[in-house]
Amino acid sequence: MNGHRMFELAQALAVAKSRQDVPAAMKLFHQDMLLVTPAFGTTARGLAQNEKALTQFFISFPDYNVVLQGHAGNGATLICWGTVQMTMTGDRFGVVPNGRRAELPVFIQFAFKDDLIAGERFFFDLSALCAQSGVSTDAVRRKLFGDAAGLRNR
Repeated sequence: MNGHRMFELAQALAVAKSRQDVPAAMKLFHQDMLLVTPAFGTTARGLAQNEKALTQFFISFPDYNVVLQGHAGNGATLICWGTVQMTMTGDRFGVVPNGRRAELPVFIQFAFKDDLIAGERFFFDLSALCAQSGVSTDAVRRKLFGDAAGLRNR
């Protein structure tokens, strides 16, 4: 796939997600779609899991907005970078956020298959999100990862 088409798909996904438009996002995904968010320790495989993951994400971050500022690709993989803005809400993370909108750098790795997005690895700094949201990174990591967060020996 050429770089222009890859970025066109990534940009369309950014627009759909920034509108919290799950149906529009789902139209861009291959049936084997794999979404990995290391900061949250989550993986969603296939269309049903991805639809559920996006729906839950937008409950936690109802004003999510991403702007892709640059990209590089090699014909099989596309890397995009930019800025994400989002306000942490609810109790998904076991904390009470301050209601302020966080702004963070983001890096996204995309894979493609059959002219659709088949993979997304979404990277951002969880500590920066927590700091801007007025919550403890340690508390959020314990909620997300339990004892595996390595916090027990501090």
